[in-house]
Amino acid sequence: MTPVLLLAAEKESAQVTDWAARIGWVVGLALFVALVYWLMREGWKWRGTLQGDLPELPTTPDETGPERLAMSGRYHGSTTAGQWLDRIVAHGLGTRSRTELTLTDAGLDVVRPGANDFFVPAAQLREARLDKGIAGKVLTEGGLLVVTWEHGDKLIDSGFRSDHAAEHNEWVEAINSMIETNSREGAER
Repeated sequence: MTPVLLLAAEKESAQVTDWAARIGWVVGLALFVALVYWLMREGWKWRGTLQGDLPELPTTPDETGPERLAMSGRYHGSTTAGQWLDRIVAHGLGTRSRTELTLTDAGLDVVRPGANDFFVPAAQLREARLDKGIAGKVLTEGGLLVVTWEHGDKLIDSGFRSDHAAEHNEWVEAINSMIETNSREGAER
């Protein structure tokens, strides 16, 4: 035999792909991803159940007075005040969305297309500040307008980001001066 024939006789064909094993791995991975997604969804629903004692959100009154400020941007969620990772999901407060904010003498009107709108009466506003994060969203320092308000017996921080971040300072000043004015008027009564 010639050397070429000997080399050809020694070579074996390449191993054929084991399609059954590959399909099994793909199906197993898909089931694992579905399980993780289902567990996350159940955790979200469980958190909403735990926060079931939170009263219904106030709706916008018929008369709100003249508009002080208006802003369009994003609503990034609400947390327990002072605990920026303790997201509140009850009544749709955990749902991120576009938002239209309007500050009037009556309070803060939060209109969210595709999510539950809510209204924060002026008497319930506690503080406004610039911050860098809220559950699930971290921005540069001062990139987030955080409004602290009281709902039931709970203090809530709600995070907003304007389409024009330069507006944030004006909002902080307006809300805090409104709170200060309301507290002075309340003390005089």
